[in-house]
Amino acid sequence: MPDTNTTTTSAQEPTSTSTLLTYFYYSKTFATLIAVLALTVALFTPLRQTLSSLTKSPTLRTMSTTSINPPTMKVTKRPWSARGTADHDWLYSFHTFSFASYHDQRHESFGPLRVINEDRVKPSTGFGTHSHSEFLIFSYIVNGVLEHKDSMGNLENLKRGEVQFTSAGTGIRHSEYNRNKEAEVHFLQIWAKPNKSGLKPHYETKKFSDEQKTDKLVRIMEYTDRLGEKKGATDPIGLQADLSMDASILWPGKKVEHEVVATGPRKIFLQVVMSKRAQPKEDGAKIRIGDTVLGEGDSAYVNGVQGPAKIEVESIGEKPAEFLLFDMGPEDA
Repeated sequence: MPDTNTTTTSAQEPTSTSTLLTYFYYSKTFATLIAVLALTVALFTPLRQTLSSLTKSPTLRTMSTTSINPPTMKVTKRPWSARGTADHDWLYSFHTFSFASYHDQRHESFGPLRVINEDRVKPSTGFGTHSHSEFLIFSYIVNGVLEHKDSMGNLENLKRGEVQFTSAGTGIRHSEYNRNKEAEVHFLQIWAKPNKSGLKPHYETKKFSDEQKTDKLVRIMEYTDRLGEKKGATDPIGLQADLSMDASILWPGKKVEHEVVATGPRKIFLQVVMSKRAQPKEDGAKIRIGDTVLGEGDSAYVNGVQGPAKIEVESIGEKPAEFLLFDMGPEDA
């Protein structure tokens, strides 16, 4: 009987040798491929990084959607001399919007803004005690000293840089007086319509120095919903309207950018502060927004702005330009 073990071993020997040779061949080929691949990766790492960078760049561009002076922006200038005026001897005032005996249906309000009066009150005169209700009223002091006294028990002498805010709410009585016997007081009186009625009367004053405003936009007023719990000395004054107000003193050649405070349609308004009772014919302050130039006392309606966006303002006059910039919701007061 044949030895089956011997026969089996003899039959498998050629097969085992062939397998080993085949394994060795493919292993060597695989190792060669690995080496070639490693060399390729090493040699083309810069290309790989470049390709990776290119594939990521659209994501980065998508994240940065804020545009400066969007192409849909439309600026309408309101010249200083086109405003309403009132000369009562003791009071000399410009009215940006319809006020008292001045009425122009084209200029009733803008967003929540209802009044911007640039007032000059002679020495030892002022506004006697009078009533207000359902308005947000703030005074931006340019020069001189303004005495504020109201039915809530507040008595203050307001100086340059200070902003006095009153939420008249259900009703207050107050007076504003220039006690100085020699110098007039110059200030901007601003009213806005609140988005809530029946508010509790409120009074607040904060100071924002020239240094804070120089070549910067400083937030003076802010909608309470955006302001939240911020109530520090350098934080804006909160008010119950979708309105933000910034102030700046911009030196010639300098620029500032205002970042629109909310998404969606916004209204922007700019008001340049005057240095005298008439706009200087030369050597005055001037700013430019888009292609529109504003001199002292001029203002501008800015429509067609959709947040997020940035608005650029440049000072192009002969001296620093002091101006206010309002950013508001689209609904009129």
